[in-house]
Amino acid sequence: MVDADAVGVTRQDHPAFDAVAAAYDAQFTEQRLGRWLRAAVHHQLADWVQAGDRVLELGCGTGEDALWLARRGAQVTATDASPAMLEIAARKAAAAGVADRIAFAPLDLLGIGDWGLGIGDRCAPIPTPQSLLPNPQSPTQYDTVLANFGVLNCLAEREALAATLARWVRPGGRVALVVMSPICPWEIGWYAAHGQMRTALRRFRSGDAAHLGNGASVRVWYPSPRRLRAEFAAHFRPLHIAGIGVLLPPSYLSHLVERWPQPFARLAAWERHLAGRIPWTWLNDHYLMILERRSGNSNQ
Repeated sequence: MVDADAVGVTRQDHPAFDAVAAAYDAQFTEQRLGRWLRAAVHHQLADWVQAGDRVLELGCGTGEDALWLARRGAQVTATDASPAMLEIAARKAAAAGVADRIAFAPLDLLGIGDWGLGIGDRCAPIPTPQSLLPNPQSPTQYDTVLANFGVLNCLAEREALAATLARWVRPGGRVALVVMSPICPWEIGWYAAHGQMRTALRRFRSGDAAHLGNGASVRVWYPSPRRLRAEFAAHFRPLHIAGIGVLLPPSYLSHLVERWPQPFARLAAWERHLAGRIPWTWLNDHYLMILERRSGNSNQ
C-alpha cells in the first residue's frame, strides 16, 4: 500500500509490493474507509457482473475483489505481479470456500510487451483450476476484465494493454477500470492546508515516484477519463463512468474517518447519489470506467 507521502492504494508493480503485502489488509482492506471505498466499487459493478461470467482480474492484490466476484457466481482468473499478494489471496479463497472458482496466476502489467495468450504457462505454485486460465486456442473467452484501485496508474500509456485485452475479451464483453484521477479535491485541499503545495499538486506531475515503504517505490501516472477513453477507443466503447472517493477522502486519511465515523458515514451515503454525476465523475480520488469490447477482428 502506498503511504501518505505517495498516492493511495496502487498495487501493480514487480516485487516492490511483496514488501507491503503482509500489512496491506490491515492498512487498507480492514479499515473503515477501505471497506467503504471497496463497497462503492462493488455497488457500481453489481449490475455488470453476472453469475457464470468469466472474469479476469489484473492486480488482484490480497484477493478481496476476487472473493466478491466468486461469491456472486463468477469464474475468476486473479492475477498480480506480487507472489506474496497471490499467496495471501489464495489462502483467503480457500478459507472462504471459493477456491474452486478462482484461479491465481502471476502477471506483471509492466511486462505487457512480453505477454502471450496463455497465462497458464506462468502459473504460480498455487493450486489453480486449469479450466479458468486463459487458453491460447480460445483467447476471447472473458466476459469482464477488472483492474481496481489504481492498477493502471503504473503504466505510462495503456494502448498496448487495450489491444491485448481486446484479444482476451469477447465482443460485447467489458473492462472495468478503477483509475486514480488527476484531480482529487480532497488531496489538493488537505496538503494545501498543511502548506505542502508540491504534494498537493503531485497528480499534475505524472511519472513521479511513489514510495511504498521499506525502501520500495513505483512510478505513477494519472490519465484523465478523456485520455483513458482515447487509449481504449480502437477496441472498446465507453458505457459508464462514476467517481470513487467523491466525498470520501483518499485512503491515507483513514485516521480522519476513524476519528469522526458518523459524519463520514453520511458522506459515504451521499456519495452514492453523486458518483455518476458531473463534475464528480472527474473530481474524485478514483474514477471507475466501464467499456464494452467492440465487435470485429481484435487481432488487427
